[in-house]
Amino acid sequence: MLNAIGVGSVQEIFDRQIPEAVRLGRALHLPDGLPEQEVYEHLRALAARNTSTEDELSFMGAGMYDHYVPALIDMLTERSEFLTPYTPYQPEISQGGLQVMFEYQTAISELTALPVSNASVYEGPSAVAAAGYLAKLHNGLRRLVVSAGVHPHSIETLRTQAHGYGMEVVEVPLASSYLTDERAWREAIDDDTSAAIFAQPNFYGAVEDAAALSAAAKEAGGGAGAPVVIAQVDPIVLGILAPPGDCGVDVAVGEGQSLGNRLDFGGPSFGFFAAREEYLRRMPGRIAGETTDVDGRRGFVLTLQTREQHIRRDKATSNICTAQALNALAGVVYLTWLGRRGLVELGELLLARTHYARERLSGLEGVEKLHDQPAIREFALRLDADVAAVRRRCALQGVNPGIDLQALTGRAEDRGGLLVAITERRSRADIDRLAEVLELAVAAERDPAVADETVAA
Repeated sequence: MLNAIGVGSVQEIFDRQIPEAVRLGRALHLPDGLPEQEVYEHLRALAARNTSTEDELSFMGAGMYDHYVPALIDMLTERSEFLTPYTPYQPEISQGGLQVMFEYQTAISELTALPVSNASVYEGPSAVAAAGYLAKLHNGLRRLVVSAGVHPHSIETLRTQAHGYGMEVVEVPLASSYLTDERAWREAIDDDTSAAIFAQPNFYGAVEDAAALSAAAKEAGGGAGAPVVIAQVDPIVLGILAPPGDCGVDVAVGEGQSLGNRLDFGGPSFGFFAAREEYLRRMPGRIAGETTDVDGRRGFVLTLQTREQHIRRDKATSNICTAQALNALAGVVYLTWLGRRGLVELGELLLARTHYARERLSGLEGVEKLHDQPAIREFALRLDADVAAVRRRCALQGVNPGIDLQALTGRAEDRGGLLVAITERRSRADIDRLAEVLELAVAAERDPAVADETVAA
């Protein structure tokens, strides 16, 4: 084999392919091997250092949420026919897996009010980046205009991928109301704008005027055509918010973790991707379709496959090797378990509890609302204290009060910001406990004498 490719050794292959600057240049510092029993004890000790949402009262969110996952989901996803298969290359023996994809796509289309959905992508941020690439393929333009209200991880992923295909990302600031500045949004969109991207609700929990942003983007765009309007949406709140398809959005993407997937220390999850029909052939991943066989029986096939494993690499629009089909299965089971009315009831419950929590917490000394916009299950506060220190004090009491905004965004204007998320697992008593602990923690940081009294007590 080496002779056939014209090299003298395996090392020479590595030398040719891996730049010197990125080579380690030394042996890995690995410990000696251990017996299985000792490896188990070592891994158990490492695992014990983790803190899960079962161990503390958690109000963390920012894209990943502690929703209840019914036992039904584990029962179905752990069945071997779903748990073990890879890509359904042979539809005649993959009908169950293909039907799952088809039913999942149908659910996402109904949820977003957009006619086509793919069979999932890796996760939310990569779905945003893939939507940006779809826009480039659709209109050939080079600018991506994105609201600062989009999740910072999604903006970072968008920038990384846009650099690879020669596009520019322009970030539009939020107004003082913490909504996307509509005037700046219009000014940023020009004849060379490929896509305009916003979040609903935005990263700070504020509900945007999706219809107004979509209309403004289309009016401001020009050149080869209006920009593709892309919305990063929270699927849980679509039970009570107008779906993106009804608001003029062309492509809706998002993170599906909250649909029947646990937190599990960072993953895995899945990303969803839905669009209008004219974007069908530019969508990433796979699309399952319904058909009939030669005997007229209902069946399922992979209708469109834009990933490079299925078609010529130069024609591919996606390099997703394995879509998150198992996690997407959990998503469609969860939506089926809730049902249409259940999703609405869940949204209404979150709305009521979020309102209670927001008013309760913003009434504390040294705590105020970051903005007054409507919020559904997540809201931002501003603390008159160091957020990291406050979070540490709360953690000692078994409470995680939320996300340190500045630590996540890196934005100076987010200093003192705390992002609090509410799920159906957080009761009114839990919210009152958070208020009690947060009040003491903020007071202790604002006045060391209070901290001394708290420690003495």
